Amino acid sequence: MSQPKVFTLRQVVSSIRKTIEERYQSEYWLKVEMHKLGKTPSGHCYPELVQKEDGKIVAEMRGTIWRHHFDAINKRFMSVVKEPLKEDTTLLMKVKVQFHEVYGLSLQITDIDPNYSLGELQRERAETLKKLQKDGLLDANQKLDFPLLPKRIAVISAASSKGLSDFMKVIDENEWGYKFITHLFPAYLQGDQAEHSIIHQLNRIARIKEHFDIVVIVRGGGGEVGMSCYNTYNLCKAIASFPIPILTGIGHSTNLTVAELISYRNAITPTELGDFLIQAFHNFSIPLKDAVKSIRLHVTQQLEVAHLQLNTHSKNFGHVVRQALDRERQLIRLEEKELVHVSKGFTRRNSESVQRLRRQISSGSQLLLQEHKNELFRVKSRLSNDSSQYLKDSRNSLDSMEQLVKLVDPVHVLQRGYSITTKNGKTISKSNGVNEGDTITTRTANFTLTSKVLKKEDDA
Repeated sequence: MSQPKVFTLRQVVSSIRKTIEERYQSEYWLKVEMHKLGKTPSGHCYPELVQKEDGKIVAEMRGTIWRHHFDAINKRFMSVVKEPLKEDTTLLMKVKVQFHEVYGLSLQITDIDPNYSLGELQRERAETLKKLQKDGLLDANQKLDFPLLPKRIAVISAASSKGLSDFMKVIDENEWGYKFITHLFPAYLQGDQAEHSIIHQLNRIARIKEHFDIVVIVRGGGGEVGMSCYNTYNLCKAIASFPIPILTGIGHSTNLTVAELISYRNAITPTELGDFLIQAFHNFSIPLKDAVKSIRLHVTQQLEVAHLQLNTHSKNFGHVVRQALDRERQLIRLEEKELVHVSKGFTRRNSESVQRLRRQISSGSQLLLQEHKNELFRVKSRLSNDSSQYLKDSRNSLDSMEQLVKLVDPVHVLQRGYSITTKNGKTISKSNGVNEGDTITTRTANFTLTSKVLKKEDDA
């Protein structure tokens, strides 16, 4: 029986490499989703390439983009798509099948078509608009009532954003002195993390929405770089369904994103957005100032008319008052004379009655005083007798108690023939029992015995 031919692993993988090189000599255009970019510090990339059907991965392979290819591809993406190459996007890429003895099978990516990606972004934009329209949210935020004075502003931006500083400068340094209250909710405004970051801050604001009048999303610089996040359905749905108006100033002038289209109002720059809010205050303050002027003029005219009427009435009133005072003085003098006459007659008629009452009061007072004196004398006599009897009874009671105490005195008990036995100075009881060998003391009327217990017998 002949021995089987044995190959080394290197021979096998080298054979595979040669077979693949002979079979796949050309480059191919491939539509594939780049799941992860896998960029290394050296600048090379090793993306994960997948194909999905019904949400499930049906094919997967590792890719390779050398640094010089990646730099060229990224530069073209910035020029055409207005944002860098990013993960989780469907791309049209030129690839070459490669097999390496150590690293295995991979696709070397030499080019990626940015125009295809731009078309994908437009498709996503159109799909988001279609979904929002189907959900009835396309103009939901725009139908909200705008506050008369948008003073309390929730700001979603990056703390270091130039757009934020421009916006704050406009509203804080306005020459009319309008006062705004702002609170920053920091978020990423571009790139892969922007969608989740902005939605997270919108959810925070929604929980305390009663503290704010409006929400503004501002960013500055960068043109249209990194704007694709503003076309995603989840972010746009969060903006469209938000309970208070959302205004955007995200810094570009062409091809409005869906987020800008469905927000209450959009501005090209944060500065323009700040000017809009200043104008809202103007729209309120100018009619108010005109109304103040009109009221002041009307009040001045009314005061002048009232002043003239008051002067006329004052003159007439003075004459009428003087006449009325003269009439009242005459009436008072007549009433005074009548009162004096009546008072004298009343005094004469009641003089005798007053004298009689005085005599009756004097006589009655003396009688009442005598009765009280008699009553006090009787009380005094009764009190003297009662206190003597009480003292006598108390003495008798004390004598009885003294006799009783003497009878129960231990000395008298001992004199009647009894004795008292103690152990350690305490009478013998259940709690102070006696055991054999204990020393006890027995006291009688005439002497004291100290004994030692030789035997103890319990009662049956």
